[in-house]
Amino acid sequence: MFAVLLDSVGYRIMALLHILTAIVAFGPLFLYPGLRKSGETQTIASMHMKMTFPALILLWVFGMGLSGMSEDAYELTQTWLLLSILIWVALVAVSWFLIRPSITDVSDSAKAKLAAGTGITHLGLVVTLVLMIWKPGL
Repeated sequence: MFAVLLDSVGYRIMALLHILTAIVAFGPLFLYPGLRKSGETQTIASMHMKMTFPALILLWVFGMGLSGMSEDAYELTQTWLLLSILIWVALVAVSWFLIRPSITDVSDSAKAKLAAGTGITHLGLVVTLVLMIWKPGL
């Protein structure tokens, strides 16, 4: 694999795209409870499937791009990177199986599932940010 210096323009662009997709993937989730209260379930459903979920997938693509462009420090055997990937897989599952079905459903159980799904996602975001910043096990 061709290692690119961490100071290269390509690496910085990849890092920028990774951060931007994280903002797009997680930012709207903070709006879901308020939009649901105002009855904008179709808006949430559209936003989730056209913007939030695809950004969550691209987040992995750009993250793996960063890992591949880095020097040998970021191998998949690194604890922080492996845990981040596992959390990402869990968040994709939560997004697809918990949040997505509960968006347009107006029942109380769907409301609880949406709240649980967004709460789990927010927690996953915070834990992953800690892993990305401190890189335990590196």
